[in-house]
Amino acid sequence: MSFLDVFHQFNWDDVRLSLYSKTSADVVRALGKTKRSLEDFKALISPAAEPFLEQMAQQSMALTRKRFGNTVGFYIPLYLSNLCSNSCTYCGFSMENRLKRKILNHQDIEAEIAAIKQMKFDSVLLVTGEHETKVGLSYFEQVVPLVKKHFNYLAMEVQPLDEAAYAKLKTLGLDGVMVYQETYHPATYAQHHLRGNKMDFEYRLLTPDRLGKSGIDKIGLGALIGLDDWRTDIFYVALHLAYLEKTYWKSRYSISFPRLRPCAGGVEPASIMTDRQLVQTICAFRLFDPEVELSLSTRESPSFRDNVVPLGITAISAGSKTQPGGYADQSTALEQFTVGDDRSVEAVEQAMIYRGLEPVWHDWHSVFSG
Repeated sequence: MSFLDVFHQFNWDDVRLSLYSKTSADVVRALGKTKRSLEDFKALISPAAEPFLEQMAQQSMALTRKRFGNTVGFYIPLYLSNLCSNSCTYCGFSMENRLKRKILNHQDIEAEIAAIKQMKFDSVLLVTGEHETKVGLSYFEQVVPLVKKHFNYLAMEVQPLDEAAYAKLKTLGLDGVMVYQETYHPATYAQHHLRGNKMDFEYRLLTPDRLGKSGIDKIGLGALIGLDDWRTDIFYVALHLAYLEKTYWKSRYSISFPRLRPCAGGVEPASIMTDRQLVQTICAFRLFDPEVELSLSTRESPSFRDNVVPLGITAISAGSKTQPGGYADQSTALEQFTVGDDRSVEAVEQAMIYRGLEPVWHDWHSVFSG
């Protein structure tokens, strides 16, 4: 049994039709419950729920405060490489894009660590393009312990690996892994992944299963919002989450909401999610799963992040640079995507405090890992 078995029980077109058939009565019924089903989640992300956004937001904020208090965790991405052997239509690191490629060596990484430590962060997300030979397991085996020495919580967002690799990296200090399916529609997935190992839809789909079996502490899910109908993709994220929480209950889970952002050679979104609809989605996830961590990156604008974080978000990035070496070297380089919130870390921190939230820099100790 794997998520692939669950996935094949659902048909994309049927799910989409069901979503768009939900009525206001379905929404009212879902809002009246304390424990929501996947059918309730469909109602909460459907067009019928849009007039109920204020009620959803109030319930979402209350659940978030009850479970997480007035806190918001801070993390920062550390880009190790922009080398990639995949051709993806939406990504600035795509192999056919003409740009200077870079892989950080140990000296480069130490410089990045020094710059990040000055910004108070204790939770770091390692990010690379996907290149198995030059930026693969052997590279990660060197980098993970190097970075882990300086930070208590270490996650990564890199190419999918096998179960044994994740188990090995866990022994070296890896705490969490973010892996986004991009889209759960196989035909659309094929249209946007043209070359490289990322073309393998099913191998990527089963990555969270391998993570769960390897005992990774936190598993991050998400879809790249805009590649196909966003509501249908979001339902599949919730379906995936429900399966994983039931199957690998010792792991924690987080959900991210990346909307397509401009990048070199990028494509226009096929489905636009408005700001209100993103708020609706965030609140729907909180109502569906009061325990799950919800993350919002610097892809979004300052005003949007400041106003939405209190409604249900538990973790945010700040001061992000999306090119290798971007913290120690401020010179211009091609980014993976355009950052929407380019404020200083201090400015984001103060914005959270102003809204009554307590920024949390350190909420985990390495002694708990393993």
